Amino acid sequence: MSNPSNRASMRGQLTLRGVVVGVLGCVIITASSAYTALKMGALPWPIIFAAVISLFFLKLMGNANLNEANVTHTIMSAGAMVAGGLAFTIPGAWMLGYADQISWLDMFIVALAGTILGLLATALIHRHFIVDAALEFPTGNAAAQTLRATEAGGKTGKQLFGSMAIAGIYSVLRDALGVVPSMLCTLNIPGVTFAIYNSPMLLSIGFLVGFAPVAFWFAGALLGNFGIIVGGTAAGLFDVVTAQGIVKSLGMGLMMGFGVAVVLKDILPQVAGIVRGLAADSSTDTDEQSLISGSLKLDAGIIGLGTAAIAVIVAIALDLGPVPAVIVTLFTFVTTIMSAQSCGQTGIDPMEIFGLIVMLIVAAFAQIAQVKLFFIAGIVAVACGLAGDVMNDFKAGAVLGTNPRAQWIGQAIGGIVGALVAAAVMVALVTAYGPDAFGPDKSFVAAQASVVATMVSGIPSVPWFAGGFIAGIVMYWLGIPAMMIGLGVYLPFYMSLTAFLGSCVKLAYDKWAARRDAAAGLSDEEKASKDAAFQEQGLVVASGLLGGESIVGVILAFVSVGLSLLG
Repeated sequence: MSNPSNRASMRGQLTLRGVVVGVLGCVIITASSAYTALKMGALPWPIIFAAVISLFFLKLMGNANLNEANVTHTIMSAGAMVAGGLAFTIPGAWMLGYADQISWLDMFIVALAGTILGLLATALIHRHFIVDAALEFPTGNAAAQTLRATEAGGKTGKQLFGSMAIAGIYSVLRDALGVVPSMLCTLNIPGVTFAIYNSPMLLSIGFLVGFAPVAFWFAGALLGNFGIIVGGTAAGLFDVVTAQGIVKSLGMGLMMGFGVAVVLKDILPQVAGIVRGLAADSSTDTDEQSLISGSLKLDAGIIGLGTAAIAVIVAIALDLGPVPAVIVTLFTFVTTIMSAQSCGQTGIDPMEIFGLIVMLIVAAFAQIAQVKLFFIAGIVAVACGLAGDVMNDFKAGAVLGTNPRAQWIGQAIGGIVGALVAAAVMVALVTAYGPDAFGPDKSFVAAQASVVATMVSGIPSVPWFAGGFIAGIVMYWLGIPAMMIGLGVYLPFYMSLTAFLGSCVKLAYDKWAARRDAAAGLSDEEKASKDAAFQEQGLVVASGLLGGESIVGVILAFVSVGLSLLG
């Protein structure tokens, strides 16, 4: 049984008002995350943004504390990675012509199965990664420090809603009314979509990711578009269509190689220690370790029954059959451990890569329809995405002294809400725009899902894919961000160029802050305090611009669906 003191420690942390604020925020963040992931082929962690907004709204209600805000933001951000898991996998089936074979219920079951498996796995591994291994989890650490910095107050609300309103109005003018163009500075270069995308959201992504990582992203874009497509065709090495296939294959290889290298270098060497740590964790029965029921023995039974139930549901409801369902369920636990290790050490969660790995394992052992392979990849990606999110939240909780059981319950609430919302948004988008709107050089690039589709249907150039795969592994060992380079190689050039411009704004923003501090003659302590407030302001405004455009995009999709039904 749980200790009364443990129950008491949850009071003031998991609150009714926090759940209401968290769920409302979860709906908005999940919807915008699904849109962002599909539109931009990227999904920045929403944890810090959710932390700032949670504390802001709770303070408006009075008597807020950091632990309540931490649990609230756990609820609020949970659905984002659920949406990412779906968006990074399922649209690949639309690209291959299977849109009519995937219903809202299918996507919801995929999202719910991944969510529950991710929750069960994180309840099992929490103590090892957060307490015993004490990994860094840089995003979770940053969320905790941001909450501390934000506690002093400020103009957060005005900055957030003002920037959201600006981006939202701009999106309506561009997408609904056609008053402003979608592309600027367009140049007619065969095989290259050269332009600046008129998008506050994509500029914000560049700002939030930062100059150095986006510089590698842009370098990959220059290599793929001007090195291979323009340079290769000018030299007569291949035609434009062949060059484009080579670029896509190379980009996929680099991203796949990076994901595999993370597993080989950072995760597999730790597996024995992880297993020993998990075994040691289960040797004592303490409330600190028990997140579900209050008793480790009862938790073990719940995890076992829950896992079996998900395997049965997946086998029957998604028609995967018993063998694929068992393989998916068991390997999802393995990949969530990998995801936790990766997030803890690098801050990166290559969830679609884990989904691809399990998908290929299932395909090797069982005869299964192509469309079902996307369900498998989706379940694993959702579980790994949610695991990365909750482990970062646990780290923030460890820094702030938040009750982990309250956070786990909050993650369960947010994950289930996120599964409902993400599936609904995905259906709305494909219904409004049609399956032909998804894929490279389309309205929704869905880069990761396109990679999954290509792995299922066939790679355009196997030699270039293999070369990129090997290069991705080598680059990771050398400390070069192959994932960002591969993303630049793979995505349309206009997206990479616009994100790069956003990162240049961030570079200028930081340099201006440094010059201002130097001119003011501040002490180190004063400089750190002012810099923290300045960085928070940039984070809030950029997040507002991103959220405003993505939320309006979702609203326009629902409006389009409604009008089509009425018509």
